[in-house]
Amino acid sequence: MSFLTGAGGTIYSIIMIGGLLLVFYFFMIRPQRKQEKETQAMRNNLSVGDEIVTIGGIVGIIVAISGEETITIISSRDRTRIQLLKSAVSRVQVSAEESNSSDKND
Repeated sequence: MSFLTGAGGTIYSIIMIGGLLLVFYFFMIRPQRKQEKETQAMRNNLSVGDEIVTIGGIVGIIVAISGEETITIISSRDRTRIQLLKSAVSRVQVSAEESNSSDKND
């Protein structure tokens, strides 16, 4: 156990801390950045006709895209229009392309 004292112990501690930081990077930070890029790409590729779910749980169909950050959806049989920021979109349930291709197959 004499290698854990003195200069050798300090180097060993630095190596362990460095290893721990690498583990945090590969298991926490890197996957989170990848998820953020995928979410941003999904929001940038929104189109009219996509059925979306917001972070608040509202389900609707995009009827208009205004500028870079704003979309308008209809949500319900009453055709209620809601204007939202793209950042409020959680996921796309059915894209307009999938909807059109399934209509053609029927």
